[in-house]
Amino acid sequence: MNLAPHDLKLAIMQPQIAPNTGNIARLCVATGTPLHLVRPMGFVLSDRQLKRSAMDYWPRLKLTVHDDTDAFLRSIGNTPCWFFDSTGEVDLWSVDFHNGDCLTFGSETSGVPESILRSHPDRVVRIPQVENERCLNLATAAGIALYESLRRAQQMG
Repeated sequence: MNLAPHDLKLAIMQPQIAPNTGNIARLCVATGTPLHLVRPMGFVLSDRQLKRSAMDYWPRLKLTVHDDTDAFLRSIGNTPCWFFDSTGEVDLWSVDFHNGDCLTFGSETSGVPESILRSHPDRVVRIPQVENERCLNLATAAGIALYESLRRAQQMG
């Protein structure tokens, strides 16, 4: 089964681990999803581990790199954003994703910046997991969220 074209976007704010970002890049190519990376990052885009984990998908990636969080937020303008964080009060299963939404994740070490979490509490999404577990790997969480949002956005039309 092939995915229908869509306008969802995926963003990683201040990623620190190159192989995670490479895996997410591969996910984005496989789903036709543009990837936004927000500096500072814990690696350079020429990092060998980044390219190894992205394999031969990297040249086909629709990539935008933003100098900082403010530049990213200005760039997306009024695009509806969902911020994924283990502290979120909104359950992934209850979100009405729409085509055009931006799925935004924080760094592996510190998550989404606290200022964003405070200013958008109704848009901070948590992926359900068993009690007392900290969080999922960033690339795993991105895959879960992206495929669920694709499913929901296609249902919503």
